[in-house]
Amino acid sequence: MGRRWRDGRGTLVVHGRPDDVSVPLEVASSYRARTKGLLGRDFVDGAILLTPASGVHTFRMRIPIDVAYLDRKLNVIAVRTMPPGRLGLPRLRSRHVLEAEAGAMAGWGLRVGVRVTVEAG
Repeated sequence: MGRRWRDGRGTLVVHGRPDDVSVPLEVASSYRARTKGLLGRDFVDGAILLTPASGVHTFRMRIPIDVAYLDRKLNVIAVRTMPPGRLGLPRLRSRHVLEAEAGAMAGWGLRVGVRVTVEAG
């Protein structure tokens, strides 16, 4: 599962019950794209995947965000909502981090134990 993605667009599929949910996804795999993340944005269209990543911060962010930590098999190991100006603790088993507008992940059924997949755009 050592898949490496390139910067760009795709689809995040949240595998839940009863149906899967597809969400527009932006992939940030280069150092520059991961560093920028959601900084300076007022909204997010879907989610952004930071890969590889084990932690995030919300310094200089304008909006609160949902953060989901994923292991190498893309299982959700933690979900947090973070207001601007915070430093999230790195997660030991985290290999990827998803970010979205605060409240969005609950609507998608994205929670601990759920598996996601990424489809290239």
